[in-house]
Amino acid sequence: MISTFTMRRSALALAVLTLSGCSFIPTYERPAAPVAAEWSGVTPVAAATPAAEVAWADFVSDARLRELIGLAIKNNRDLRVATLNIEQVRAQYQIRRADQFPTLNLAATGSRQSNADDSITSLYTAGLAMSGWEIDFFGRIASLKEVALAQYLASEEARNAAQTSLVASVASTWLSLQASDELLALTRRAFATRQDSLRLTRLRFDNGVTSALDLRQAESLTAAAESALAQQQRQRALDLNALTLLVGQPLPAGLVDPARDAVTTTQPLFRDLPAGLPSDLLTRRADIRQAEQTLIAANANIGAARAAFFPRISLTASVGSASSELSGLFKDGSWGFSLAPQALLPIFDAGRNRAGLESAKVGRELAVAQYEKAIQTAFREVADALAGRATLGEQLRAQQAQATAEAERFRLAELRYRNGVASFLEVLDAQRSLFATQQTLVQTRLVQQQNQVALYKALGGGY
Repeated sequence: MISTFTMRRSALALAVLTLSGCSFIPTYERPAAPVAAEWSGVTPVAAATPAAEVAWADFVSDARLRELIGLAIKNNRDLRVATLNIEQVRAQYQIRRADQFPTLNLAATGSRQSNADDSITSLYTAGLAMSGWEIDFFGRIASLKEVALAQYLASEEARNAAQTSLVASVASTWLSLQASDELLALTRRAFATRQDSLRLTRLRFDNGVTSALDLRQAESLTAAAESALAQQQRQRALDLNALTLLVGQPLPAGLVDPARDAVTTTQPLFRDLPAGLPSDLLTRRADIRQAEQTLIAANANIGAARAAFFPRISLTASVGSASSELSGLFKDGSWGFSLAPQALLPIFDAGRNRAGLESAKVGRELAVAQYEKAIQTAFREVADALAGRATLGEQLRAQQAQATAEAERFRLAELRYRNGVASFLEVLDAQRSLFATQQTLVQTRLVQQQNQVALYKALGGGY
């Protein structure tokens, strides 16, 4: 037959277990995405591999660029800071998790006190001590642990987002450097051509065949080309410095070769990517997942703020040996224990707990707004990149045709001028148009390639 004492003890244990499982964290529900369900004018390709699952090494075709990205992932200081931040937040989570368990210490004390009769009382203790362990009946510590866990997961996603940005930045800067090399070679050719035209014009002027106006126009055009050459040299140096900073070390010889970079290749530099659906971004973009983990942390923080209204129960205990003489420690009859539970119920705190709860609720609303803003920003980035992909190809083909036509126009104008059929002004105008068109062609090609990188980043690829 079960005794009354056993029944009471079982009931007490059941009550403790019930209270220990208590949680005031609101049920988390992912907010609805404040964007359209499909991309405008884009047919999703369900069977294709999502961009977020395409490794950056598979996305990039150029071997030199792949090596540069690999060096950047290894050496970039911003990415290293993001990685170290994960370790720091992980340690904070482990601290919060340890708060759920008692801390045992090996304690030894000794005291001597004089009495009224001039005698001295001595007391020596040694044993195990547990001080102020909070029994988490109302889930305050468990809520704080959930906050720390969500912050840890957010730090991992922040690191992934940092790598995505790094891969895109290295690729984009490398493309800018290639374009600078191409523009530099183009400017050098234009400068050499204008120097030849200037020599010919000066010779014709000395022989009275042409006017001083033609000579001054040729001199002006040559000076403009020389100025553009200096500008392109400066721009290449800036691009090289930016790439060096991203890579995190001096660039290896051969990876950035102006002679090779100035040659335009028809081989695709990047893999073509499917757009997918806007809802895919919620699970594949690291920055959106980071924002969601921040929202989960803010939601769990409400549970901790609510638990602060309820009693906080702590336990202090010790077990060991006590003796009035140091030599008497650990002898038979000197062993004992102490148990001191404590319960504190907030009665008056000048509104501190209520303000803490209001702050936690507002923090959740802020996190919701930041989460929704992250989704809208991602949607806009993908939509912009898709718009660029839909139009930049046609623009590039049209400008290529224009550059071909301008090159032929310049050849015919120069031929007519040498045969005395056309004026030198016609030649100068053809030179200016050809140079401007070639520059625009290079810049449009750069924008198209950088748009491919931007789409890869926007769709969540790169880590």
